[in-house]
Amino acid sequence: MNICVVGVGYVGLVTGTCFAEFGLRVSCVAKDQSKIDQLNQGKVPIYEPGLSELVGKNVKEGSLSFTTDIEESVRNALVIFIAVGTPSDQEGSADLRFVEEVAKSIGQTMNGYKVVVTKSTVPVGTGRLIESIIKENQAEPCAFDVASNPEFLREGSAIEDFMRPNRIVIGAESEQAIAILEDLYNPLYLIETSFVITDIATAEMIKYASNAFLATKVSFINEMATICEKVGADVHKVARGMGLDKRIGPKFLHPGPGFGGSCFPKDTKAVSHIANKIGYEFKIVNAVIKVNDERPGIMVEKIVSAVGGDLNGVMIGMLGLTFKPNTDDMRDSPTIPIIMGLQERGARIQAYDPAGMEQAKEHLQNVDYKEDLYAVGEGADALVIATEWNQFRNIDWERMKNLLKQLIVVDIRNIYEPQRLRNLGFQYTSVGRP
Repeated sequence: MNICVVGVGYVGLVTGTCFAEFGLRVSCVAKDQSKIDQLNQGKVPIYEPGLSELVGKNVKEGSLSFTTDIEESVRNALVIFIAVGTPSDQEGSADLRFVEEVAKSIGQTMNGYKVVVTKSTVPVGTGRLIESIIKENQAEPCAFDVASNPEFLREGSAIEDFMRPNRIVIGAESEQAIAILEDLYNPLYLIETSFVITDIATAEMIKYASNAFLATKVSFINEMATICEKVGADVHKVARGMGLDKRIGPKFLHPGPGFGGSCFPKDTKAVSHIANKIGYEFKIVNAVIKVNDERPGIMVEKIVSAVGGDLNGVMIGMLGLTFKPNTDDMRDSPTIPIIMGLQERGARIQAYDPAGMEQAKEHLQNVDYKEDLYAVGEGADALVIATEWNQFRNIDWERMKNLLKQLIVVDIRNIYEPQRLRNLGFQYTSVGRP
């Protein structure tokens, strides 16, 4: 079966590559010729563990190709996945202009029955919008079905999430479309993956509901961490005690500087906007957004307090810049407002991240980027662990002691045991722990 994936960003590239690995013939489409040339050579423009090897393998085998020619790809494909960006607009709603543009191209090009599937995260009603745009732009009437198949890929483990998902959601009104999409995912039946078959509107809402709920857990534990600090409790033990309750679960109960990335910030705002459009205030999600917006400022104050209150001329060493490890994604990373807040107080910043420094340069100014984590410590008045990369979990602290100007460590990801660092002579500050 031939499929077309429109969009070679994070979702589109992972989706197309993994379907090729399933044995399908996949054509991925984008406008940027230089990016397409790079991908056809097996070079991947984003950082995702295992993706580069998988792209190279499937390009070499001929099951995966990249092109700027959307017309040819649409004509040759039975299934077309729309995987373009849906960034937040000024009101917080999902900006659908790229989705609409693709739908128009599909309508103008299609030459036979197609299943048009949204992979992009889109508000309820987008499936109907795509259907109407395709119909309006058809040269001649042509049968097609629209479906929703939201993605649940975590950056840093996207290949595993696609190959071994905990569920596949398919939203469609046509039995034929459902059968075709189930056939695409046939290898997952062998590992007994759960399939949720529903209508388009429900499938579109499942994605938003999932991300909004997970974001709620993050903001909840961050609020709890603030209370724990004030009453002398340990938020890690609180989270473990909560997480052992199977009704709650242990995931996303890790306190820190707040959530970032391509999904949670955008999707919580979109859910809030969807509610506002129908005259309802989604109070819980609005509170989640507010709590998350305030977290970077709380982290800045924590760092200021650890250093002694005056940051003028103080050198802060930042370990980690991306919103999470195993990605180069800087979108809505909490380190951006944290660093800006420290700079506004007069601090100087030197930083290291294993993958995100080039991306960080697009968001941050006047940062001295270093070649490794120890260079960040050299001459620093305080060391801030801002992203939980594995290489930051085994720092040679005796070596670091000889580099730091002051033995101050602020661990906003709680990856070290407080007493261990204090026994080594460091003034150690974490989140939600005495």
